[in-house]
Amino acid sequence: MTDPTMTDLVVFLAFLAVAFLVPGPDMVLILRTGAAQGRGAARAVALGLAVARTVHVSLSAVGLAALLVASPVVFGWLRLAGAAYLVWLGWRVWRAGVALPELGGAPVLSPAGAFLRGLVTNILNPKALLFCSVLLPQFVRSDQANASARFVVLGAVLVAAGLAFDLVYAEAGTKLGRWLDRRPAAQRAQRWIFSGLLVSFGVGLMAG
Repeated sequence: MTDPTMTDLVVFLAFLAVAFLVPGPDMVLILRTGAAQGRGAARAVALGLAVARTVHVSLSAVGLAALLVASPVVFGWLRLAGAAYLVWLGWRVWRAGVALPELGGAPVLSPAGAFLRGLVTNILNPKALLFCSVLLPQFVRSDQANASARFVVLGAVLVAAGLAFDLVYAEAGTKLGRWLDRRPAAQRAQRWIFSGLLVSFGVGLMAG
């Protein structure tokens, strides 16, 4: 059978829901972007994340993800690059000052810049690559009929589900920005929280 069974999809979606509800650098980046830059920039970040996940799924499909994971040197360099990028993002958030650009914070990101930030954040995260390369094969066995088609369907579901969650977080971040508009003390607090989370994710990634 080409398409996954309904049971397969329900279980798969349950795994994805848990994964996308757990706070991570992608969620923090979208919330922060929505609060500081608005809905458009947050949606652009979400699109960048979706493209990055598509790349991870494609690498898993052709077996390159397994090769990267099996190579300690390459995987280590990818992990360090991702960790350094998250720490750099955290530093940028801390240096930005207040959350909202119209109140003197960081310059507004262009749609392309926001898209690129989402793309790079996820593409340099080896844990995202590992997630795809470990999860998808659990639902697709090589001895199944039309295994390749099943992989494509489940990969598309993964990307679509991630985008749906990210768009919700984009809205949440936008509402957070409106709430922060007249609360300077809360703006300072969220700056420290978001920057601290990004740096901690980077340090955790660096530690393995």
